[in-house]
Amino acid sequence: MARSDWGIQLQSRSGGGKWICSYKKITILVCLFNIAIALYCLRSLYASLYIYSGSVGRNIVVYKPDQIRKMEESNQIRKSYKPVELMKLVKGLEGEFSSENLEVELPQHLKQKIIDEVLERLGSLNSRSTNGSHSQGIAMEREAVENWRKEKLEEVKLVSVGGISNSTLSDKEAGMLVKALESDWAVLVEEIGLWIPVEVVNEEHNDKPDGIEDSEEEILPGRPLPPECKPELHTDYDGSAVRWGLTHHKDSAADCCQACLDHAKHAKEGEKKCNIWVYCPSEFGCHSPDIYQHKHQECWLKYAEKPKLNFKDRYPEWYRNSHPSAPVIVPWVSGVVGA
Repeated sequence: MARSDWGIQLQSRSGGGKWICSYKKITILVCLFNIAIALYCLRSLYASLYIYSGSVGRNIVVYKPDQIRKMEESNQIRKSYKPVELMKLVKGLEGEFSSENLEVELPQHLKQKIIDEVLERLGSLNSRSTNGSHSQGIAMEREAVENWRKEKLEEVKLVSVGGISNSTLSDKEAGMLVKALESDWAVLVEEIGLWIPVEVVNEEHNDKPDGIEDSEEEILPGRPLPPECKPELHTDYDGSAVRWGLTHHKDSAADCCQACLDHAKHAKEGEKKCNIWVYCPSEFGCHSPDIYQHKHQECWLKYAEKPKLNFKDRYPEWYRNSHPSAPVIVPWVSGVVGA
């Protein structure tokens, strides 16, 4: 039997005839059923979307014309009070500050060139001026460096505008040097390692009440010193300490001198005998360049084969520049005995 004729034959009860149901017809029926189910699903999905859009549409607020007019008026008022000029000024200042804060990074060969020229200028200064105090030398070095900066700035400005044709600097390098020497000079000095000590100005204050004349002789507190103590006011002698004053205090300079005489008298053979006494008569303590804090009534007993002065009368200006806490007048009292 052929494939197109293969099917299922059904006999009707009345015997009126046969009805043949083939697989082809069954396949068509199944497809039609699937299409119907798909259409039904699409219809349901469309209906749900329509319901959702309708619900969203119902939530939209509709403003009245009077409300819209009031909102527009409030916007106009807000815009009219907006600080437009102030905002422009702030933006302009921000631009200026940002441009000023941009530091120029010089190439290494330009930094080396600056170092060589500054050292050459300082070298020529030192060769010309060998005399003078320490503070005068610092002031001259500062002036020399500042003069070099001004001269170099004028030179690179001429190069940047084309005023010097035979310069070894390019226009870009000249512009960078102008910026570095003019506004970034402090940063450049730090980068090249140039350091000049700050000049310290020491002022002597006269706190003596009005109407009281200066006495030519200064009187030490305590009992008078005997002639063999040979006291010298405002004097600090050097020497090897045979008794440390940090733990050796005396009530007066005379007692300190007597302690030195007693030490020399009772010293054993081969021991250093005290021949220098140094006393601190100031109630505020006495200055010394060491790390210790020297207090009132300290009595130092020292020995030196050839006594040598540390300081006499006033501390020199170069010393006070390097020791800002040092007073003007030497506060110690000393004496050389047995000489």
